[in-house]
Amino acid sequence: MPITQLSQLDLNRTYTYADYLTWQVKDRLELLRGKISLMSPAPNLNHQKIVGNLFIYIGQFLLKKPCHAFVAPFDVRLPRIDSSEGEAIYTVVQPDICVICDENKLDQQGCKGAPDLVVEVLSPGNTHKEMREKYGLYEEAGVHEYWLVDPTHLIVTRYIRNEEGIFIGKQPLTDQDTLDTPLLPGLTIDLKDVFG
Repeated sequence: MPITQLSQLDLNRTYTYADYLTWQVKDRLELLRGKISLMSPAPNLNHQKIVGNLFIYIGQFLLKKPCHAFVAPFDVRLPRIDSSEGEAIYTVVQPDICVICDENKLDQQGCKGAPDLVVEVLSPGNTHKEMREKYGLYEEAGVHEYWLVDPTHLIVTRYIRNEEGIFIGKQPLTDQDTLDTPLLPGLTIDLKDVFG
């Protein structure tokens, strides 16, 4: 019997990406270490404007370059190596924006492996998930750079992976600053335009 309602799923059970693919539910879901995580039903207007503005900057910059930018909904599968199962996927996330520079990670289902850059825009109700749970998942998976965008306080906090694989927080930027990244040399984003 196909899974068409969230009520058919056991929220205490651990699921894999193979399970996730069989579901036909309308609710927006992610899998975080095998646990179902509900996404906000629909982001508010301000959230969507910020995502759109950032995506325009990044997407335009990447035209005719080897990296690709994607906007949610876009499945990013973060495999883990398990000695008993080989490679198993228990985490499927849908970042607001992600940039992937390794074409081998892309397939018809989305991205398998860590994106180079992940951008998450905070919304009421998702702050804890983005700042704690996903931060740990992205660091563990090998994401090179993680941006947390706070629309309420007009702040972007950036975390850049060091040589030991640990995220190092950079000075937060406000709507008065320009954002750039060593990951994409030459990209400059005027945050006044993003938050405006």
